[in-house]
Amino acid sequence: MTSLLTPAIRHPLGSPVALTLADDDGLASRPRRDATLRRVRHGVYAASEDWERLRPWERYLARVHAVALRSPDAIFCLESAAALLGLPIFGEPKDVHLFDTQSERTHRVGDILHHTSLVPPTIDCLGAVHVVSPAETTCALARFLPPAFGLAVVDAAISARSGQLTTLAELDAVRERTVDPRGIRRLRWAITAADPAAESTGESVSRAVISWLGFADPELQREFRFEGRIDRVDFCWPGVRVVGESDGWGKYGLDTSASARDALVAEKRREDRLRRHGLTVARWEWADVMQVHPLDRNLEASGVPRLRTRQHAQLQTLRHNPRSR
Repeated sequence: MTSLLTPAIRHPLGSPVALTLADDDGLASRPRRDATLRRVRHGVYAASEDWERLRPWERYLARVHAVALRSPDAIFCLESAAALLGLPIFGEPKDVHLFDTQSERTHRVGDILHHTSLVPPTIDCLGAVHVVSPAETTCALARFLPPAFGLAVVDAAISARSGQLTTLAELDAVRERTVDPRGIRRLRWAITAADPAAESTGESVSRAVISWLGFADPELQREFRFEGRIDRVDFCWPGVRVVGESDGWGKYGLDTSASARDALVAEKRREDRLRRHGLTVARWEWADVMQVHPLDRNLEASGVPRLRTRQHAQLQTLRHNPRSR
């Protein structure tokens, strides 16, 4: 089986925690008995204190880098390639995914899943790390993830915020040559629904849920010019003068307490300014979207028109991501 290897195009997203090989100088002679160290995988360790501060998707990225340290020739695919490319990761995926050019069948070794394919993928070099191409990685995840999550991956892959890793035309070309029929309808929907204007994973998933709840489709990133300021909103329904904001703490730079007060004050003033000029502002958080009903009640109370019947089967897919812990 021969795969096409392309030249280096960019660098991978780095490990969120320092990783040390067991045979490195300065590491305890018996690191598994050192309480200050966390074993990430065989022969690879991180400081326990640093590891405990990681969020689930950061732990996963560190696990992927640990495999790369031990197996520098590994070819990463699916969520593992996505993590290195900076695409959205949902929770902490169960497995590290490798494409195996030597095997005739998919097989597992511990938490590493080795994949094969009848159609060899294009392999890109991210510095010293090898990954299945962004277009093929994005299409694979759009086929196998819950649909709203797959849409978020497609949005991110084609958007400027990721450096536009691929294009809709490239994704459609991958879809057309995909032999395995699993998830093809899901992929086709994600390509059709994708919008590079979405600026966060929360916005992408919100857009899917808004549609499945039957509400009118919003405009994205609409700008308003009031009182000498330019205010851009995540979602807008201009016909009913409603704007929507998908909130996340990172959006307001709240990682440090020094920035928290200024960021929140600025956001409160922005929201007041929008309301003074006759706009209704609906806000929601990630939990509101995943629970569905809070977002539904919020949009209905804000006056967003409902034009379609709810797609209950699609809304049910939010309940569980079988690919993550």
